[in-house]
Amino acid sequence: MNAMIEQLGVYAPLIINVVKAVIFLVVGYILAGLVSSIVRKRLARIKSVDPTIGNFFASLARWLILVFVFIAVLQLFGFQATSLVAVLGAASLAIGLALQGTLSDVASGVMLIIFRPYKLGDYIDVSGTAGTVKNIDLFVTELATPDNVQIIMPNSKAWGSTVSNYSAHATRRVDLVFGIDYGDDMDKAMGIILDLANADDRVMKDPEPWTRVTNLGDSSVDLSVRLWCASEDYWDLKFAFLKAVKETFDAKGISIPYPHQVEIQRQS
Repeated sequence: MNAMIEQLGVYAPLIINVVKAVIFLVVGYILAGLVSSIVRKRLARIKSVDPTIGNFFASLARWLILVFVFIAVLQLFGFQATSLVAVLGAASLAIGLALQGTLSDVASGVMLIIFRPYKLGDYIDVSGTAGTVKNIDLFVTELATPDNVQIIMPNSKAWGSTVSNYSAHATRRVDLVFGIDYGDDMDKAMGIILDLANADDRVMKDPEPWTRVTNLGDSSVDLSVRLWCASEDYWDLKFAFLKAVKETFDAKGISIPYPHQVEIQRQS
């Protein structure tokens, strides 16, 4: 019994420190979440602050608190802050090499916030990876594809690649090509296209709708069409205009040619 009590006396400080460490970690994790939420909400109230910046600083506050909690837990087990800093300084090269990708993501995240090539809600394409920006934090940018698939992209990839931002400007141009039969009246077909464009309220008057003969194909005369609209109307206008032109061409006797295949059978 005495031996057991002595062993408990030996391990008691360690057990107490483990309990304290668990409490510190739990409280620190909860506190980090609360502070992050407060920072995000406070910055969201400021109209001049973009939500992207609010999310970034909320994430930064969370990670800073977690780092301080981690250092405090280490101190419970006898690691002094000064000694820890000295050890980290001595091991900085190894740590830097090990965390090269992570540190690059953080640095890229800072650059994305400063220069803001995109913001929350923008539809972007980063070297073939496309989606709507849902979140930007210290390490990654979160995208959602049109079919609602989540994409987590490292900030270093976004900063180091060519970014196409389809939401950067208030207007976009819809480019379409319609092929008509060589025997059809080109002016009539172009007139139909312009009439449909002018009748659609989503099509801007300045720049005005544009259509020209741009190619003489193997089986069709190709008419290119350019329509300017508000960025948010781009897809709706494109799909609706394709349907409207096809229906009107059919009604007006304008044919849209398509490739034909002739099958020849040999009889032995």
